[in-house]
Amino acid sequence: MAAIFDFTNAIIRRPAKSVVKGLRAGAGADPTYEGVVAEHAAYGAALVNAGVAVTILPALEDFPDSVFVEDPALVFPEGAVLLRPGAKTRAGEAALLAPALKEKFETVLALEDGSADGGDILTTAERVMIGLSARTDKAGAEALMRVLAKIGRRASIVETPKDVLHFKTDCALLDEETVLATKRLSLSGAFNGFRVLHAPDAEEAAANALRVNDVVFVGARFRKTIEMLEREGFKTVPLPVDEIGKIDAGLSCMSLRWRSLTGE
Repeated sequence: MAAIFDFTNAIIRRPAKSVVKGLRAGAGADPTYEGVVAEHAAYGAALVNAGVAVTILPALEDFPDSVFVEDPALVFPEGAVLLRPGAKTRAGEAALLAPALKEKFETVLALEDGSADGGDILTTAERVMIGLSARTDKAGAEALMRVLAKIGRRASIVETPKDVLHFKTDCALLDEETVLATKRLSLSGAFNGFRVLHAPDAEEAAANALRVNDVVFVGARFRKTIEMLEREGFKTVPLPVDEIGKIDAGLSCMSLRWRSLTGE
């Protein structure tokens, strides 16, 4: 049986020029469009180098955050789920993503209640963890559990610290038994039963890493985290995240990834 981080396919979306006005919690400097494009291109190339066939969708100028394609949907070998992003400015993204998903999956389900962002969803070998946050509410989480049950996926609801945007802002699955997480998220007890590697102090943002097949994508500026992961036996692929980081984003949110059951 393939590991849950073994992927054959991915969907990404080109950044719109409007991305420079994407959502962010603070009032820092805007990213540059050219910088986001360069980081996105490096990310797409890394997926290909990791053995993934990548489908690139066109930019959506009316949706500044649409480059973060993981938030409006979930994908699994068994099918896809269209979500209901918690930010009002992202409400139309799922409908625009639906045609691409229907081309790839026989089963495409839709969340009907509440709100849920893909950034709050971590898939592990045993279950799908749904983190409550400002973008994923209890009604959405409970509705998502019911939808996931239809494709045979067991899920549970976990708490996200109030000062954390998304559950996966502060964690990443490294292998079936190991999670990279911030200390603040680890203290929540969400990862009881896992081996937890803590992102070093001052490198909390590195916790938004991404395991793809045999490698772990991690922000290039997080040198202590990269050294720790390499010591633990993980092969890392450092990637630039300076510009996307200005709009509260990281590596997991820029793609939808799955292993095809048909070999296509």
